[in-house]
Amino acid sequence: MSGRRLSPAAWLAAVILALAAPADAADAPPPSRTAEPARLAAQALLIAIARAGERLVAVGDRGIIVLSDDQGASWTQAQSVPTPALLTGVYFLDGSHGVAVGHDEVILTSADAGRSWRLTHYAPEAERPLLDVWCGAGGRAIAVGAYSTYLTTSDAGASWSESKFAPVPAAAAPGTAPGTAAGTAAADEGAGGGYHLNRIVSAGGDGPRLYMAAEAGHLYRSDDGGASWRTLASPYEGSFFGVLPLAGQPGAVLAFGLRGNLYRSENQGASWRRIDTGTVAMLDGGAQSADGSVAIVGLSGTVLVSRDGGRTFILLEQPDHTGLAAAVTAGDRSLVVVGERGARVVKLTGVAPAGGSSR
Repeated sequence: MSGRRLSPAAWLAAVILALAAPADAADAPPPSRTAEPARLAAQALLIAIARAGERLVAVGDRGIIVLSDDQGASWTQAQSVPTPALLTGVYFLDGSHGVAVGHDEVILTSADAGRSWRLTHYAPEAERPLLDVWCGAGGRAIAVGAYSTYLTTSDAGASWSESKFAPVPAAAAPGTAPGTAAGTAAADEGAGGGYHLNRIVSAGGDGPRLYMAAEAGHLYRSDDGGASWRTLASPYEGSFFGVLPLAGQPGAVLAFGLRGNLYRSENQGASWRRIDTGTVAMLDGGAQSADGSVAIVGLSGTVLVSRDGGRTFILLEQPDHTGLAAAVTAGDRSLVVVGERGARVVKLTGVAPAGGSSR
């Protein structure tokens, strides 16, 4: 097992990094344990959020899963979650069926919009936390995590198989700064490199184009729904914690990570341009609203907002400066965010659309 510390991915502060260390298999909780009811569950550490139709589902510490049917104004805790592990990713294919993943290589599935969950995979002895999950059509899903862990299912999560992650090496891309991670050795890439795979997202719907953000400046793209991957030329060597394809802009995608680094590509990741963010906070979540506005969130209460399709951003720091891990849009002027202090709604007031008024 590699001696590198797990990347923070969605973990929001130094104290949270202690939770990210792989648990010793002998100390791992048995799969029969469940998440304990918490009176203030919606204020606990929450790492990821997804939509299940009109419902919002957020997951986080100690197996906590919370649900909102009013765009984040109020939350209830799911009462049947068969794990106390830290949950790090969640995705719903439709209004009912979803998958959540986390530490101890836990995978949970739900068929009732998150009200109850079933444990379908559990491998604490592997000492490889899962960090994110994506679901496609026909019962397909991919769960990714530490040390290039790559699990797939074709039966809506009822069973899982491990595949070797072996991306095609990157080629030098025009417009990419020299001396960056684009020069990673081909042999290292062909073996998957053992890099932590932090985020997997679709460029639209259920595929087939997917992107992954990983540690040490690694970005990947699949054009066939995850059957094969290629390494993208990277603009820097620091870890990426998020990637956001932009709807309505073919080929446009944002990648973001450590120290406020945010990059935009117009050509599906072949080359990148750095965007000034005005912050050195870690960026780890993003969302796009129906009107094309883009928001990126991160540590220290960082909220970056773009009204010009992700070309430029305005920095809105939240007054409490607590870490934010993920976001979904709630209309054109609100975000529902999750993070260090749970879930809340952030109003994007005072940020004007490109060429418009801030009212």
